[in-house]
Amino acid sequence: MPAKKTHNGSAAETEAAFYDALNRADLEALMALWAEDDEIVCVHPGGPRLIGHVAIRNAWAAILEHGGLHISPSQLHETHTLMSSVHTVVEGGTAASGEPAHLLATNVYAKTPRGWRIVLHHVSIAPGPAPVDTPSQILH
Repeated sequence: MPAKKTHNGSAAETEAAFYDALNRADLEALMALWAEDDEIVCVHPGGPRLIGHVAIRNAWAAILEHGGLHISPSQLHETHTLMSSVHTVVEGGTAASGEPAHLLATNVYAKTPRGWRIVLHHVSIAPGPAPVDTPSQILH
């Protein structure tokens, strides 16, 4: 029996693998990126707070049963510490009407013995047009 593929990359690589799994509707690959902690949290747009592997897996299974989501994350803003990384991104995609749409997501990663893993994925519906990416200024 072949060994199960593991992911031990950086937080950014974990995030890329997360969106790749969503786009391919690969539930197993998606869930392998979550921390083993029972307190992991996921909030889908307009949905309830889901806590734990069973609730999160069931929600993703229902979302992905009709195929991949075709989400393209952009405008990454990262905040790092030694053991955690917080990413905010604009998730671009297409609404059911065929119109371009965007969501705002916060993805939190923790460094674990298995590498960087997701501990929180929270997505909100974003009103209006997608925000323009503006570089931040550092004042000295």
